[in-house]
Amino acid sequence: MIEATSPFRGVFPALITPMAAEDQLDEEALRRVVEYNIRAGVQGFWVAGGSAESVLLEDEENRRIANIVADQTGGRAALIHHVGAVTTSRAASLAEYAASVGVDAICCVPPFFYGRAPDEIVEHYRAVAAAADLPLFAYNLPGATGVEITADLMKRIQDGVPQLAGLKHSSMNLMVIREFARLGLACFTGSSALMLPAMTVGACGCVDGPPNVAPETWLEIWEAYGQGDLRGAEAAQSRAREIIDVCVMYSGAQYHAVLKAMLSHRLGIDCGAPRRPALPLTDEQVAQLRERTDALGLAPATTRD
Repeated sequence: MIEATSPFRGVFPALITPMAAEDQLDEEALRRVVEYNIRAGVQGFWVAGGSAESVLLEDEENRRIANIVADQTGGRAALIHHVGAVTTSRAASLAEYAASVGVDAICCVPPFFYGRAPDEIVEHYRAVAAAADLPLFAYNLPGATGVEITADLMKRIQDGVPQLAGLKHSSMNLMVIREFARLGLACFTGSSALMLPAMTVGACGCVDGPPNVAPETWLEIWEAYGQGDLRGAEAAQSRAREIIDVCVMYSGAQYHAVLKAMLSHRLGIDCGAPRRPALPLTDEQVAQLRERTDALGLAPATTRD
């Protein structure tokens, strides 16, 4: 069971990576997205993960993001920084750097592309965690990595990696969340559409991209559930589902483009296009997306510098 005082619980938006002209990281836009979510009341951020197009980022960009988000947050929200890479040495180097700028924890996908034996996965996590000496969160993302972190594999990781604190569970098997919770791990659901049912079986909160856009909706789920107001939590989860329907209204390949366009509209900034090979939205798609966003009552918001 995760203690109520743990910093690793609640709503953790999986931050996007805004891009400026010529496909460059847009620092000012990233700071605005972070500030907007902090002022909404989020408990933390999942940084440089899947919603941030992490596998398309250069290592130096990953380091810059760690710096920017740590500086902008200033201790006002917990930071779990993703350092996953195809080699252990790259992941360990990113972990060491993230720790040096003051993140609260690191997260890491298992080694991907080539199938790896359980002992290799455990050793990978052991080396990455040792490089940072911070709490480690595994990232169960089987649809992208081809690796399903089962309860048995998680127990092996826990036995071999003393820094293991929890995981982001982005698999549709909700029942295994109970097994992760019984191991004493903080298990965030990676599906914001299922935050409420996931919490009923032991999840400590939610990490996903859509809460970037409307953090207040997922915070309503969190707060209502914590107060025992199941009806209120169900109503908020229903509204969250409507937001997610807009986020996925085009093909899955355009998910990053949609999140950036919705945030651009809400915050009055330009979060840019997704990184190639993804294609940007058409002008017609952007107009349709803005119309759907407004129809949900997600009026443009502002953040102060």
